Amino acid sequence: MKATFIYITAGSMEEAKKIGRELISNRLAACVNIINNMHSMFWWEDEIQEDREVILIAKTKESLVTELIDKVKSVHSYDCPCIVSLPILDGNRAFLDWIAQQTK
Repeated sequence: MKATFIYITAGSMEEAKKIGRELISNRLAACVNIINNMHSMFWWEDEIQEDREVILIAKTKESLVTELIDKVKSVHSYDCPCIVSLPILDGNRAFLDWIAQQTK
């Protein structure tokens, strides 16, 4: 089983918690960490924008990435949400096994 981190940004803590609950309750992620109050700068509609965002880091199996992305997109408020997969190359085997056990 290959594990992966999914990095997601959201517009508010409420939205981040909603996304996190969807991922956990549907067994698409074993765990979601939420980090509040990130300052973001980005190009949008031909201008540099600045805003506060919330980071989610979901731990899941590589085989669930596509389904997880589809789920996030279905509940996310952004037109183009940041959802990227970062492979876990190695780590605590017990933790990686736990991810496998807690996801479908």
